[in-house]
Amino acid sequence: MSTSLAGQVVVVTGAGGGLGRDFALQMGAEGASVVVNDTGVELDGSGGNASRAQSVVDEITAQGGSAVASTDSVAGWESARQIVQTAVDTFGRIDAVVNNAGIVRDRMIFKMSEEEWRAVIDVHLHGSFFVSRAAADYFKKQESGAYVHMTSTSGLIGAIGQANYSAAKLGIVGLSRSIANEMARYGVRSNCIAPFAWSRMTSSIPTDTPEQRARVEKLQLMQGSKVAPLAAYLVSDGSNVSGQVFAVRANEIYLMSQHRPARTMHRSEGWTVETIGEHLIPALNSSFTPLEVTTDVISWDPV
Repeated sequence: MSTSLAGQVVVVTGAGGGLGRDFALQMGAEGASVVVNDTGVELDGSGGNASRAQSVVDEITAQGGSAVASTDSVAGWESARQIVQTAVDTFGRIDAVVNNAGIVRDRMIFKMSEEEWRAVIDVHLHGSFFVSRAAADYFKKQESGAYVHMTSTSGLIGAIGQANYSAAKLGIVGLSRSIANEMARYGVRSNCIAPFAWSRMTSSIPTDTPEQRARVEKLQLMQGSKVAPLAAYLVSDGSNVSGQVFAVRANEIYLMSQHRPARTMHRSEGWTVETIGEHLIPALNSSFTPLEVTTDVISWDPV
């Protein structure tokens, strides 16, 4: 089947800049009509500038594509439904959703406030569900559709100072997996991408130490345009991939592992607190996942 997106309608959230802009431009270049959704808020969720979405629409139309701006928030049930409704009202249908919108409120767990926790969960996790749920009615009825959700190695592997972001991003993996299982009978696919790319979101990474500055320099070499082709493929009719988690780093594409039993140990008489300490933990210890962050696991320079 063709990987062209001609005739398809794709919603891209958080598409006013960074990765989302790259996704929207790629979808438009592949022939899709694009709903460019962005509230225009700052990285921490404050403010709002409606011109960001429109500027990306102008870029797509200048290249001969078709697009419309949406400034509704993903973080509200009704506003998220309006994003999808914009696609249907403008182009007559919806074929794919790229859940990319996000904010960051980085803080160590012992300093994080309730508002910092809720704000990030609302946009990333609730927002991904709300937009997905709104599109699901159309996908089910037409028996086709595709979702691509942005996750992060902050949740998949580990991070410091990002408990809210990490929790939301790992939650999105569970959401995507559930969508893939529940919607498979209707021909609907759902996958995740963990992008390595320089954007407004990664620009918040501290640069106080030589190690942090070196990390940022590497990230600046990884462009969102390297991630966009995979997203476009996953929403195309040529893809039958579903329920998977990918990562993209410059010219590298990774298929990430997902949770499965690593080892098991049986005791016919059952377990006690003492036998767990004496037998189970020593036996399993060599298979424990170490406490690591992304740069510990993927430590080589991008290719």
